Amino acid sequence: MVKKGWMAVQVGLDEEDEDCQKFEIPITYLYHPLFANLLDKAREVYGYYSDGPLKLPCSVDDFLDLKWRIEKESSNHHHQQHHNHPLHVHHFSHALSFRSC
Repeated sequence: MVKKGWMAVQVGLDEEDEDCQKFEIPITYLYHPLFANLLDKAREVYGYYSDGPLKLPCSVDDFLDLKWRIEKESSNHHHQQHHNHPLHVHHFSHALSFRSC
């Protein structure tokens, strides 16, 4: 059971691969541009419907990098708001690329 405001995802390039892992992520990730790119790739590879957790076609290392980037950006955003600085939207110059199965 996943706690409220979170969702389960399955990460890996191949379902039979031993490196495939499940993660719980905040639903807010769905609105982040980097994660949206990964969702587009998942739609291309798996379609719109699947049983079980949302499947993400990337390596665990790529996913952990994406997760780190989102959390870092979120933490910077929170830090800026906490100190009453104007909000600056940070765009990553290096787009992540995800390999499909």
